[in-house]
Amino acid sequence: MDNIDFDYFKKMDLRVAQITQCEDIEGADRLYKLTIDVGEERQIVAGIKSYYGKEELVGKRIVIVANLEPRTLRGVSSHGMLLAASSEDKSAVVLITPDKDIPNGSTVS
Repeated sequence: MDNIDFDYFKKMDLRVAQITQCEDIEGADRLYKLTIDVGEERQIVAGIKSYYGKEELVGKRIVIVANLEPRTLRGVSSHGMLLAASSEDKSAVVLITPDKDIPNGSTVS
């Protein structure tokens, strides 16, 4: 694992968000299109379909990297990335979630 300096870390904009919609992406076995509320509505694509059902995700509070360059996956534009922890062999994946209520869009530092 390479070290980064604190100024580099500060460039990441980590925010609390809530998933408001979860949709399948045609032809994608592992991806969901998520609509999230991060103080504004935003769309992200997440490869968590093998670990979570759609009904588990709607309403869930998550942490995202909000300032990533947008990227198109399977024809769907993604404006951020959710944070998750995974076992080394990827047999278990869990979302990073706040443990208490805080407004959507709140910063994580």
